[in-house]
Amino acid sequence: MSPVYDKLVDLLVDRFAVDRAAIGPDVTFEELEMDSLFLVELLLVIESEFQVKIGEEAAAPTDTIATVVKVIANEIAATAP
Repeated sequence: MSPVYDKLVDLLVDRFAVDRAAIGPDVTFEELEMDSLFLVELLLVIESEFQVKIGEEAAAPTDTIATVVKVIANEIAATAP
């Protein structure tokens, strides 16, 4: 996949103790048993790690990992000089 995907997977594994084998581009946060409160915390970590600003509405439990990767990549591209 992409460097953004790889970094997001690493964050999920290292910071949130998600099983790496359970993560895939088409897996939803709901399938990983992550609720909206978890996503708020994850989005804060994403903002810090990727140096981007994304709102709480950027991800829902029914979104896939690939959807959030796309949001992050779009924000990185929007802030690039």
